[in-house]
Amino acid sequence: MMAASLLRRDKKATAAHLKADLNRTDNSSGVRQLQELLDVVLNPEKPAADAEALDWCKCLIAGGEGFDEFCKTVRSYDNATLCGLVWTANFVAYRCRTCGISPCMSLCAECFNNGDHTGHDFNMFRSQAGGACDCGDSNVMRESGFCRRHRLRTGENIPSIPRDLLLMSEMVLPRFILCIIQYLRDGYVEPDTSTERDLQKVLQQLEPQISFLEELTKMGGAMRTVLTKILTNQQAFKELSMGQEENLYAKKNYDKYLSALKNSGLVSVEEKGQSAAADVAVGAEGGAGAMEDQDGGQSVGQRKRVKLSSSTKDPCIIESLKHKCFLEELLFWTIKYEFPQKMVTFLLNMLPDQDYKITFTKTFVQHYAFIMKTLMKSHESDTMSNRIVHISVQLFSNEELARHVTEECQLLDIMVTVLLYMMESCLIKSELQDEENNRHVVVNCSEALLKNNTYWPLVSDFINILSHQSVAKKFLEDHSLLMLWMSFVSFFQGMNLNKRELNEHVEFESQTYYAAFAAELEACAQPMWGLLTHCKVKETQEYTKTVVRYCLETLQIWFDAIGFIDEPAPNQVTFHLPLHRYYAMFLSKAVKCQGLDLDSLLPDQEMLMKIMVHPLQIQACLSEIHSNMWVRNGLQIKGQAMTYVQSHFCNSMIDPDIYLLQVCASRLDPDYFISSVFERFKVVDLLTMASQHQNAVLDSEQERPMLEGALTFLVILTSLRIHLGMTDDEILRAEMVSQLCMNDRTHSALLDLIPENPNPKSGIVPGSCSFEDMLSAVADFKAPVFEPGGSMQQGMYTPKAEVWEKEFDPIMVVLRTVYRRDVQSAMDRYAAFLKQFGIHTGNPWPPYKERTPLHPCYKGLIRLLHCKTLHIVIFTLLYKIWMDHQNMSEHVLCMVLPLVPTHEHCHDSWFPGTNLLSNLHHVINFVRVRVPETAPEVKREAPPSTSTEASSYGQNLREAQVFSLVAERRRKFQEIINRSTTEATQAVRPKSSSTRWVPPGTPPQLVTEILEIRESMLSLLIKLHQKMSSKQNSLSASWLEDIKSNRLAHGDGITAIERILTKAATRSCQIKRSIQDICGKVCPPVPPKKNSPTDKKAMDKEERRQRARERQQKLLAEFASRQKSFMETAMDVESPDIEAAMDLGASEVMESEILYDCVICGQSGPSTEDRPTGLVVLLQASSVLGHRCKSTEPKNLPTSDEEHVYPADTCGAANDVRLTLMQRFFKDSSCLQSVSIGWDGGVYVQTCGHTLHIDCHKSYMESLRNDQVLQGFSVDKGEFTCPLCRQFANSVLPCRPGRGTEAGTWHTPTNKKTSVLVKEVEELQEKPGLFPTESNLSKEMELVIKDIKNTTQKKYMDYGRNPGSPDNDFLFMYSVARTNLELELVHRGGNLCSGGASAAAKRSCLNQLFHVLAMHMRLYSIDSAYNPWTKLTQIVQIKEAEPEVPMLFRDVPSLLIIFVLTMPQPLRKEHFTCVVKMLYNLQFTQALAALSTKFSSEERQAWSTSGALKKNAANSDKSFEALLSHVISELSKDKSVYKVNSEEATMLSSSVWSPQSIEFSLQQFCLPFLRLSCLLQHHLYGDNLTGCLEEEEFASLAVCLGLLPSAPQPANTVQSASCLEWPVNTFDLVTQWGAEVKGLSQIHAEESLTLLVHDPQWAAPRLLQLPDNYNIIFQYYHRKACSACKKVPKDPALCLVCGAFVCLKGVCCKQQGICECVLHSQHCGAATGIFLLINASVIIIIRGHRFCLWGSVYLDAHGEEDRDLRRGKPLYLCEERYRVLEQQWVSHTFDHINKRWGPHYNGL
Repeated sequence: MMAASLLRRDKKATAAHLKADLNRTDNSSGVRQLQELLDVVLNPEKPAADAEALDWCKCLIAGGEGFDEFCKTVRSYDNATLCGLVWTANFVAYRCRTCGISPCMSLCAECFNNGDHTGHDFNMFRSQAGGACDCGDSNVMRESGFCRRHRLRTGENIPSIPRDLLLMSEMVLPRFILCIIQYLRDGYVEPDTSTERDLQKVLQQLEPQISFLEELTKMGGAMRTVLTKILTNQQAFKELSMGQEENLYAKKNYDKYLSALKNSGLVSVEEKGQSAAADVAVGAEGGAGAMEDQDGGQSVGQRKRVKLSSSTKDPCIIESLKHKCFLEELLFWTIKYEFPQKMVTFLLNMLPDQDYKITFTKTFVQHYAFIMKTLMKSHESDTMSNRIVHISVQLFSNEELARHVTEECQLLDIMVTVLLYMMESCLIKSELQDEENNRHVVVNCSEALLKNNTYWPLVSDFINILSHQSVAKKFLEDHSLLMLWMSFVSFFQGMNLNKRELNEHVEFESQTYYAAFAAELEACAQPMWGLLTHCKVKETQEYTKTVVRYCLETLQIWFDAIGFIDEPAPNQVTFHLPLHRYYAMFLSKAVKCQGLDLDSLLPDQEMLMKIMVHPLQIQACLSEIHSNMWVRNGLQIKGQAMTYVQSHFCNSMIDPDIYLLQVCASRLDPDYFISSVFERFKVVDLLTMASQHQNAVLDSEQERPMLEGALTFLVILTSLRIHLGMTDDEILRAEMVSQLCMNDRTHSALLDLIPENPNPKSGIVPGSCSFEDMLSAVADFKAPVFEPGGSMQQGMYTPKAEVWEKEFDPIMVVLRTVYRRDVQSAMDRYAAFLKQFGIHTGNPWPPYKERTPLHPCYKGLIRLLHCKTLHIVIFTLLYKIWMDHQNMSEHVLCMVLPLVPTHEHCHDSWFPGTNLLSNLHHVINFVRVRVPETAPEVKREAPPSTSTEASSYGQNLREAQVFSLVAERRRKFQEIINRSTTEATQAVRPKSSSTRWVPPGTPPQLVTEILEIRESMLSLLIKLHQKMSSKQNSLSASWLEDIKSNRLAHGDGITAIERILTKAATRSCQIKRSIQDICGKVCPPVPPKKNSPTDKKAMDKEERRQRARERQQKLLAEFASRQKSFMETAMDVESPDIEAAMDLGASEVMESEILYDCVICGQSGPSTEDRPTGLVVLLQASSVLGHRCKSTEPKNLPTSDEEHVYPADTCGAANDVRLTLMQRFFKDSSCLQSVSIGWDGGVYVQTCGHTLHIDCHKSYMESLRNDQVLQGFSVDKGEFTCPLCRQFANSVLPCRPGRGTEAGTWHTPTNKKTSVLVKEVEELQEKPGLFPTESNLSKEMELVIKDIKNTTQKKYMDYGRNPGSPDNDFLFMYSVARTNLELELVHRGGNLCSGGASAAAKRSCLNQLFHVLAMHMRLYSIDSAYNPWTKLTQIVQIKEAEPEVPMLFRDVPSLLIIFVLTMPQPLRKEHFTCVVKMLYNLQFTQALAALSTKFSSEERQAWSTSGALKKNAANSDKSFEALLSHVISELSKDKSVYKVNSEEATMLSSSVWSPQSIEFSLQQFCLPFLRLSCLLQHHLYGDNLTGCLEEEEFASLAVCLGLLPSAPQPANTVQSASCLEWPVNTFDLVTQWGAEVKGLSQIHAEESLTLLVHDPQWAAPRLLQLPDNYNIIFQYYHRKACSACKKVPKDPALCLVCGAFVCLKGVCCKQQGICECVLHSQHCGAATGIFLLINASVIIIIRGHRFCLWGSVYLDAHGEEDRDLRRGKPLYLCEERYRVLEQQWVSHTFDHINKRWGPHYNGL
């Protein structure tokens, strides 16, 4: 066979040979050869994983050249103008609203950064579902936003492609694609039989092939054109798809494909046969003609399915699929395999090709129903949803394309049908209203479909296409579609019904309400908003009319289906009435934008009455829920009430409901409406003049909140104008003000809380341009301040003063609060404002606004305020409040007053008594009431008998009307019904409402009584005014004349009443007269006689409550003052004068022992050997000192590959190098006394200053151990919090039993000569250390030493050659002291200029620490032969053994600490001064030596000779010139250190050294030693540190240490040499020190030089300098690969101390079970790490075994953090926060300031 011979040859050669054959004019043999070869190579029976086939394809396509070169060549012909880069979930992309035309527009980072978007409204986001870059696509974005690459129309200048280049591709690829399809057919098994794994396996094997296709698409436009041709060619599909006749495999394969196709329709084949018989149209009847489902009888009655077979216009939507080209079958398998990512990417990568885009969109639409059917069955519906939307959003965002497929492929029909089909799978019978006979079906919210939001992709696509005007118009014009849509919406009408539990609490709280609210918002409201955006102008009136008509029809069907007549069923509520809301929103739009007349869109009165019932029921239930009447239904019912008003839902839920009620109220009879309200709120029984009543439905504690609820609702109803004529800008302003009044808000919170038009695709808040302008008009920006306590504030907006004064609207606040406490918060803030501006000091009342004018359509609403019923209610309530009846409160009054209307009303003709002004002063004399027998009103004596009185009495009886709200309402209803229906069929009334429920225990009978009242509303108002101002005649008769109107805007109830009275008086003279009359003759009320004990009880109860309240206030005040005084003593950081225990080196000489207070047992006493007292301390390992550098500028964080952070120049590294070098040449024990360690991993000790008995501490720890509460610390590790100030601590440092008495002799200044003192010091050192007697104190001290050692890691303690040797221990001990001294210096700002005690000193416990260390170190005596003291002070012979470290190489401060710690304590001050003086000589000599190495050789020569002349002068031992010259001559003998880099030195020192500059550098070199000595002296002897100027610091310290006589010459002339005091001949001693250096035989001069020049000065520790813009960090690091595992980390993090890049939580970099961040924190910071999380912009702190989220140092333009980069706005460095972070790091206060710590279990 030919193919066989071809297979054996070299692939490249074969390819070239075939290509040549195919290029001839007669290419038939070439074609035949190629086909045979492909038959063998692409044989689908071979396993897919075989790589050979792929190699052949690559070679053949490339036609003989290398595949990579081929790719390059093809790319050069790329003519694409679109970017089209496809990404998957979690990819970081950008969206620019300024440049986008469609809100779904997105750009890849590269195109974004290459375009110019400065000043635009853009954000970065993490893609949820994946997406594609739109750069270059002018349908989706404006061309100005294109990047540089896609702005050039690349198509023009690209040469046309040579024909032969892609010839092979055209031949090979159809076979390759067929092969993939055959594999897919073969591998597919129906999901019922297979597991997910089988499908995954098939896909895994095909991975390389699909990746290869993906690669091809990336070659650019030319290759995509070829692929498009192949994928859409119908001829090729016909020829290849079935396979050849004789090939058995292909035939079987094709059969598999056909069987898979069979079930691809919406209705499966078997169902069709059955449903043909029972064809039911879906339409008007909704679920009326429902038929049992196929799934057996198990759910009969539960679920009724509606068949759709004939309802759709076009049967092809439901039929099985048929394929005509490769693309269609590929998509089919993509769906079957549940959208594998690679396939999706391949299909999307092809989109830049226009022809492909159109074909693919049509194919997608053709498969739409099948996609959704597959989605419903899928187990991984989330992933699949994302992948579907990933594709559909690319197709449907383009208006052209969407319109095209809507017209050609009936996209809208398909979508609506599929949505209906989907929801029908989960319908159940509604139980609203009439449970038995209800014919309505609703969705079942507990079904997975709704619970998991499976419908989301479908609805999302639907909303997306409705956002295109052309598509929306088609939808609105298609009546049968609208009807279908309405029946879809009615599935949600009344879902998730709540029934009030009356007996016991529900066992299981269902959380279905999440699903219900999400479904209504997404499936009903958002499409509604989408449609509304296209109904904005007069021309669209017809659409609105149609929608409104269908809404009303569907509502009528719904009322019939649920069996609704006139009363809602009691104790049930549903929050979901989408049909009502559709109706309301379209009405509102019609009036607001389209100029339609409201009445033309309204139904008859009877229908309005029905429409009003359910929204009103919701308002009443909200009140019931807040009055705790639904508590037995669990928390979820509260959740529903909150969600209903929450910002994302309110304008699709509560706002339309209230608007609808406003419409009903404006059109129905006002008396009927008002009485309905009070009946719904169940407070009718309360509205009686009698002081007692029975309420059949409410408990007495629920009456008041329900009454308040009803009144609040009426106030909202009459005042709210959101849909009644406010403009969009006014609405935005009102919303913003109400949110800001509740609380100050951040910018993002405000954006989130302001209800926008919730159609997400509209992308724009109405008037969004003005969001920022509006914000700046109503609010002031408070920049983020940093509170000292450490809590970080964000930038907040707070209302301007004039907003509080003029715009604060309590009604909006009440409407928009999710939590009731926010209303209180708003009122408190309002009160605070009034107080601050001196407007009003008491407890103000909510400042209800003047009602703004209404749109003419809604004028009827005002009639509510002028109806008789409301007046009677107001009158009754005013009376009851005045008479102090039960359950009345000031709050009720403050809700009643806004309902007292004072507008003159024009229609007097309705019926007498609607004009309120006449009613205001109408006096009501007698009222007949029904009261319980026990009420005080019941008259016990007979009526008076005298005739005159009797007659008047009888006449009054006729006046005494009984007024029953309920009767009135029923009468009105009957009237309306009779008017509207010809045959006045009496409505059958459900039994429940007429028979009253009788409570157990027979109540007293109701008796009718007549009350004498003789009041009018005016008189009651005036009397209430008196009562509230608690003085009689509070209003003099003439008060009206002298009132000022402006004063009445803000204030309490008194002002409110005055406001109403003045208004009424200005409107009518008659009222003015009445007011003056009444004011003249008012007397206080006489409440009914208190003959019933219950009233007395009630009074007492009130009084008792009042008293209790006062007591509580008093207690609280006392407690607060105590707390304050404690805080002053405990936390006062700055004031130095707190008891001796605080200022540990107390400066006064105390004659007696120091007394300590134990904060646990409260006793005060000295610390003794048996019962020692200790300081509460926190020990922590620290590497802060080690991270210091020479330069004062911090290093920059690297943000490109060129930049690096080098650790070699840090203090820690330098000291390590030095020690290692010494250990190479010198005796180990000597090395270990010549330097300090603890730069990295040193132990820092700090205290809060509180002391406790050590035995008390032990029992405290025991109790903590038994305490089961989860603490933020680990008691087993010895951690606890100070019992007094709650500061974190982990050890107790014992205090030395101190008698202050020796202090006197310590301090005495000495007259002894230096030589004597030197001798004395030597003797003291010789004294053997006494082992302390075994006592509690010594045990504790040993334990503390153990604690200190356990604080740091082993590697930071073992520096000796033989670990664990005493020398090693010795080194560690004195280094602890050194670390603490150095750190205190750093905390003081690096010098001692500031003098006095600082915050650092307050935390320092160096005195106690020194004693503990000294006690421990006295156990190691220094061998006198090696005692450095002798070398310091005597001329000795050098013994040639293993050499010791020369004195000039030794670290002087270390020597000081060693001497002080090894001498017997307490040390006398004269001896201390002597030690310092001797060491200063050495330090000075080292300074000279170091300086001399910096000279050029000529300068050295010059100084040497000039100094030599001064040697013989009198005080030559105190002149630096003489000494300098001596040092130079000593060091230049034989093997000179100066030879090393003499050439360089001459180059460097261009500046000439003057005596001044030499003096300056000598002082600088000695300063660090002087500072440490001075600090040590301050802690040991309590000497005060004096402040000074920086330039005088040297002199000041020298005086303080006794190196200079106390009153120095003018400080700036102090010579450093004048402080020298030599014990023996100066030059001999220096010679001896020099000789030690010279005598080193085996050490190189360079190394010697390194050791000699040891500069002791370091700059303050700094964190890395961060770039100003966060994007710089993010772009460089978020895709950077980790250096350890070479992968891009999922959570990358940066160490801010050293710049290391690490994987947070990455399993890849774990070592011994410890993750990389924790490991790094141990290496870099001795268990303290500061990490910036790249993907979250926040900083986490790791401290030991705990970690905490510190916050972010990057804030956006509004001063807000953006944790997890959710908003993706540009972020900028907040310098202040970063300084605070650095400050906490340097001062080791992370543990104290940050409160939320948790264990990290090594998992970070």
